[in-house]
Order: sequence, then C-alpha cells, then structure tokens
Amino acid sequence: MKIKRSVRLFPSLIVLMRILFGVGWLLAGVTKITEKLWFNEPGLFLKNYLINSLQNTSVPTFYKIFIENIALEHVMVLNYVIPMVQIILGIFLIAGLFTIPSIFFCLFMHINFILSGNINLISLILYTSAFSLIIFRSNIYHFSLDKYFKLDTLLVINDKAGKITASRLSGKEKIFNNS
Repeated sequence: MKIKRSVRLFPSLIVLMRILFGVGWLLAGVTKITEKLWFNEPGLFLKNYLINSLQNTSVPTFYKIFIENIALEHVMVLNYVIPMVQIILGIFLIAGLFTIPSIFFCLFMHINFILSGNINLISLILYTSAFSLIIFRSNIYHFSLDKYFKLDTLLVINDKAGKITASRLSGKEKIFNNS
C-alpha cells in the first residue's frame, strides 16, 4: 500500500514544482513592473544592469559583445518585453498550458541571466527546477490545460520509424503504440 501511495504522490509533487516554478516567473515579471519601476522609468534599470554586466569580469566576452551590440541598442524594447514574457510564461506554467515550450523559453531567459554575471542560490534552484521538470515531463501534465486540450501528445516519438512527429496521435494509434 505504501508504494502505491508514493507512486500517486510523485506526479502531484512534480505538478507542485511546475506551479511554484510558474509562480516564480510570474512574480519576477510583476516585481519588475511594480518594485523596480521598469514601466515608470523605462530603460533606466535595465540599461544600468547591462552596463554593470559589461564591467563584470565573470561575463564571457561573447556575451559582452551581445550586450554592447544588441541589448543596449534595443534596451527600450527589452524593457517592456522581458517583464511581459515573464508574466505570460508564469501564467502558462501555473495553468499547464504549452508547458514544455514555456519551460524551454524560461531556460533560455535564465541562461541569459546567468551569462550576464548573476548567479546565486535562487538562480541555481530555478535552473535545477527547469531541468527537473523536463526530465519528469510525463508527470507535469497532471492538472494541466495541456492534458485537457490534449496538447500533451503534441510531440510524440514514433518508435517504429524513429522520427518525431508534430501531430497528435488518434485513439487507435495510442492503443497500438502502447501495447
């Protein structure tokens, strides 16, 4: 009996991790708008952050080139896009909608944050959480809109052909592939 209870508990813990991961991203976006005043003083915080990153010795040279040539030139666009994307990704993760693409996009944003010279305990926890969610991706769909709309089977691997298909399996194919 104890084994069956723990087996049922694991997917719930993974869902809780997904929701908390989403809350983290949602709060990151909301905080940028409310406390750091990204919208009241557009570009000021982000420009200072990027300039400080250029002076940080732990930032790789290729990323400094990216900051100088792209990020600083488009600081106003990034000023509005970053918090809004964080809020949208947080909502998607909490609701379980487009979960895997949302996690990959969070990883992309997080890698950029780490490359800009900011690594701390919270960064490591978020990074580890993202990879854990990808590893246990079969369990992230419990209590999700992806499962409700049957988006959890959007990308499936066809074992016989060895190809990844971009369409959902029909009911007959699911039964055939699972047996």
